[in-house]
Amino acid sequence: MSNIPGILVELFGSHFGFAPESAVALCGSGSNRRYFRIRGGECTAIGVLGMDREENRAFVSLARDFRRAGLNVPEVYAVAQDYAAYIQEDLGDVLLSDMVSRVRKSGDYAPLKPLLEDVVRALPHFQFAEGVHPEVCFDSRRIFYDLNYFKYCFLKPAGLEFDENALQDDFERLCDDLLACDDMDPAFLYRDFQSRNVMVKDGKPWFIDFQGGRKGPVYYDIVSFVYQVRAAYPKSLREELLDAYFGELENIAGHQDRAQFNTRLRLFRLFRMLQVLGAYGFRGLTEHKAPFVVCIQDALDSLKELLEEGFPEYPYLKSLLSQLSSMDRFRKNPGDRLEVRIYSFSYKKGIPEDYSGNGGGYVFDCRAIHNPGRYEEYKSLTGLDAPVREFLENDGGILQYLTQVEVLVDAHVHTWLGRGFTSLSVAFGCTGGQHRSVYCAQALAEHIAGKYPEVRVVLNHRERGIVRIYQDGEEVL
Repeated sequence: MSNIPGILVELFGSHFGFAPESAVALCGSGSNRRYFRIRGGECTAIGVLGMDREENRAFVSLARDFRRAGLNVPEVYAVAQDYAAYIQEDLGDVLLSDMVSRVRKSGDYAPLKPLLEDVVRALPHFQFAEGVHPEVCFDSRRIFYDLNYFKYCFLKPAGLEFDENALQDDFERLCDDLLACDDMDPAFLYRDFQSRNVMVKDGKPWFIDFQGGRKGPVYYDIVSFVYQVRAAYPKSLREELLDAYFGELENIAGHQDRAQFNTRLRLFRLFRMLQVLGAYGFRGLTEHKAPFVVCIQDALDSLKELLEEGFPEYPYLKSLLSQLSSMDRFRKNPGDRLEVRIYSFSYKKGIPEDYSGNGGGYVFDCRAIHNPGRYEEYKSLTGLDAPVREFLENDGGILQYLTQVEVLVDAHVHTWLGRGFTSLSVAFGCTGGQHRSVYCAQALAEHIAGKYPEVRVVLNHRERGIVRIYQDGEEVL
């Protein structure tokens, strides 16, 4: 029972009438909430711990409103008095985003099309559900939150010079145009309507993570789903999904002007793209989270497609976005170029996942090397800090270790280059993923980048949240 937070034990017991027997921590989303699958007897529930009590309160309230409206959302079983925790219905483990990811690799979206159409047809029922009246509105302040998110978290870190005043002028014009689209009062704006917030149970879509909802225009949510960067739906499928959504929207809200709908959709595609780039910039370029870094080029490719529609009403913004979409900095590894991915990690958190799908490479255990983490003066430092590097190098063991590693990896790289292979993984693990493994991964990345400039090196200090990329022998990120 020690692995179950006490408040969740109490909530489970108050709802089911008996104490839980076990709990397993689940992988979280991009938020700071913690999730647990809690079991007792034949009963199971999802326990949620979150420091943002207002966000928790919003989720609980909206979930109950949507349940009353007959929509597929999890039932909230019990809530802590201070809203710091709650338990809810267990919908299983099948995420729509995982299903989309699998069919994206094959390119055959046909088997998933009926489920995707079910999802978009459900959206108007959320947008016009009776009795749902969020206090927050889609207004100029919140529009500028997202526009500035793009400016400060992506545009500036990307290193592109720009005129603040000229950009602000276009931002203000875009804000006015977006607000003019909010004429379907009252509509619920889900805010994060995308495949990772849709679960599939018994072949039907169920919806989660709507606590950020507000009153606003209908266009934002359908754009978020249909034009989601990671989904990469083909154009023909996007058009079919939009048709399915529009037909259900007319059923719920009455006749709509399709030409006007398409015109407004274009504006919200632009706005949503700026918000997505801001998020990728913050998570990838500021927090150095590798999955977001690798998605940046996908977003820029989508941006290039979007810009083909013009946007002459925002000339300076369009010019900046055109420059961004052509940047080489975030370009993915060409299909014929060898990419060596190097990780540092903690064995306590498991060996890094192989995203290439080929399973090729090495995992080296650094735990036999003298550990600086045993000494107080090094505990707050990492293998990137000079005092730790000096400690390891003066001890000598790590240099001999790396010499042997380099012989093995160099031979592998040389062979892979000759055979035209494109992927190799090398991981270094230690106890905490802080000192020895970080030093070794950094040293090998610099060695490979310097010796083989034709190789693209992606270095990921997983437990430190640091990603670095080397191309043509130089660090580019």
